Amino acid sequence: MSSGSPFRRRDFLLLLLGQTTSQLGAQVSGVAIPLLAVVTLGASPLQLGLVTAAGTIAFALIGLPAGAWIDRWRRRPVLVASDLARAVLLATIPLAALFGRLTIAQLVIVSLLAGVARVFFDVGYQSYLPSVVGRGDLLAGNSAMETVRACGQVAGPGAGGWAVTLLGAANVVLVQAVTFAVSAASLLAIRTREPAPSPRPARLGAAIGEGLAFVARTRLLRATAISSAAGNFSFAIASAVSFVFMVRTLGLSPAAIGLVLTAGSVAAATGAALTTRLARRAGSARIIWLSLAVTGPIAMLAPLAQPGWAIVLLALGTAAGELGQIVYAVTNVSLRQRLCPERMLGRVNATMRFLMMGLFPLGALLGGVLGETIGERPTLWLAGAIIALSPVPVWSALRGARDVEDVPVWNGS
Repeated sequence: MSSGSPFRRRDFLLLLLGQTTSQLGAQVSGVAIPLLAVVTLGASPLQLGLVTAAGTIAFALIGLPAGAWIDRWRRRPVLVASDLARAVLLATIPLAALFGRLTIAQLVIVSLLAGVARVFFDVGYQSYLPSVVGRGDLLAGNSAMETVRACGQVAGPGAGGWAVTLLGAANVVLVQAVTFAVSAASLLAIRTREPAPSPRPARLGAAIGEGLAFVARTRLLRATAISSAAGNFSFAIASAVSFVFMVRTLGLSPAAIGLVLTAGSVAAATGAALTTRLARRAGSARIIWLSLAVTGPIAMLAPLAQPGWAIVLLALGTAAGELGQIVYAVTNVSLRQRLCPERMLGRVNATMRFLMMGLFPLGALLGGVLGETIGERPTLWLAGAIIALSPVPVWSALRGARDVEDVPVWNGS
């Protein structure tokens, strides 16, 4: 049962502070690192695809055991260690640039190691939130978290674009290193006691298998895994060519690129703020697939952009995609957190992240290859088509259900 607004809780506000600052930094460096690769180091679409793939391949390599390990440990120390590791790794980029030693190879290595830390943070964070807000307030907590984080993201891309222009891309990456340190400090200040970890099973494989089996037996989880994997695969394909498309095809400056990405962040902030209301109006089950079905076709406006006024199509497509994805993410994660028993939440979250992110490195590499063979615009068309079709599995699993309580099978049988 809900115990009131999560904003009234000190520990939730601390968690929110850390995530807002780190997401702001991520948005700033999310502009800086691709521009650093493309503009400063002259990266090709394939090389940019390698940098992107390196940042997510850890989900495929260690995603499943990470969930089993997190269920054996207290989650807050894992989150703090992950933040500190990423702060140190990112700080090496401006240091190398200062001495004229920065290379694409270093960007790949830093992305790879930071990706390992991200695996533990993402799985641990989704498993830690119920301990802070309580299961009765999960939808409100996730919605509030995403709203404030997205508001911080609104300023990030624009600030990143201007900061790259003024300071240089390598120096801007230092901003994210600092924000990860702030996030670690805010986590250390949380007082809420976590439940004791569950007793260790005899074998790591048995723990991983239990999480896989729960997802495999639960039709709704299977469907959301497929839809989410398709969405991430599409984003990975686009990520390998989108900055090349904006810089070389559309002729946008770093500041203009920041403004385009800001449009997406504004849409994400709006969607996160409205998620709870949309879930009440459309239904907490129906909104999961409806959010993607409505916005996916609009997102396909982005490849139609041309130099000049038609750049607005890129901004509209980006905003629609961000709006749909944030509403889908909040409602989907909240449902999963309610559905899973506490003792295996880490493993189920890790299984879902593994299934969702496992195709990301392949998509980034495929996007790089396609960008060099068929061009950036056709590659973006392919990515858009995949995202437009992604809600079909979830629609099939939830067809006829308005709210999550209407779904007939909840125990995975």
